[in-house]
Amino acid sequence: MSTILITGGTGLLGSALTELLTSKGHDVIILTREQKSSHSPNISYAVWNVKDQNIDKNAVSRADYIIHLAGAGVADKRWTKDRKKEIVESRTESSALLVKAIKEIPNKVKAVISASAIGYYGDDEKRSAKKPAFTEDMRPDKEFLGDTCRLWEESIEPVQKEGKRLVKLRIGIVLSNDGGALPEFKKPIKFGIAGVLGSGKQVISWIHIEDVCRMFLFAIENENMHGVYNAVAPTPVRNKDLTILLAEKMKGRFFIHAHVPAIALRLMLGEMSVEVLKSATVSSDKVRVDGFTFKYPTIEGALENLVNEK
Repeated sequence: MSTILITGGTGLLGSALTELLTSKGHDVIILTREQKSSHSPNISYAVWNVKDQNIDKNAVSRADYIIHLAGAGVADKRWTKDRKKEIVESRTESSALLVKAIKEIPNKVKAVISASAIGYYGDDEKRSAKKPAFTEDMRPDKEFLGDTCRLWEESIEPVQKEGKRLVKLRIGIVLSNDGGALPEFKKPIKFGIAGVLGSGKQVISWIHIEDVCRMFLFAIENENMHGVYNAVAPTPVRNKDLTILLAEKMKGRFFIHAHVPAIALRLMLGEMSVEVLKSATVSSDKVRVDGFTFKYPTIEGALENLVNEK
């Protein structure tokens, strides 16, 4: 079994991924800002300080693989100038520290699997009419998130010069009961209101939390994987359809649906509302061609599992 070093290991994805990796017999080292003790024999913690560009050398030397998830939450706060700077630098500076560590510390790292996001792409309106979905070979959007994802990906690419296999997963909207978008969709439904955002026609490229974790493991285990892959389910869904289906699974027929006007979202969220209202149809063909099979390929199956999860 392998030892896997994870940045961002205490977040939504990192926590679920740690659980999956340890269940498969792997040892996980989670990088944190302060030393922590672990109650699991397969999980340990090591200290790093991105601001000071310091990292536990022993953790790096022990690692067979590195999974890079670290980055300030994009949807956690309004996008002020300072917040935007924090979002970008939390990603690029943490990547720079990993690159520096791999270059300077003797290690046996075989591959680096780095998170990115489908924010790399713009709105469907910017996609060529000849293309049914965004694919990995397309150029980044020039707006804030597109530029952030481009810088994020570029910042980790120098590990390849050190002979490390690099896989970058552009992650879609992760559906999980433990955080992210789904609990926000559920909140009004609990009171019998299915809140459709804007027109409701915007396409959401989503992925079940279990599938995105399985994809990271798949990237570790498959040496033929190199470069960028979209981590999205093969069946994108309109906002309205997702909301109504979720309401039906939670409430049966006992709900009403109401539109939250785009102007209200702009007032509440500021510039960040662009991402809520954006339609992005993203392809998962590349990862499926490489052999990945989705456990939850449809929104119906994903919501059925998550709504009934104990």
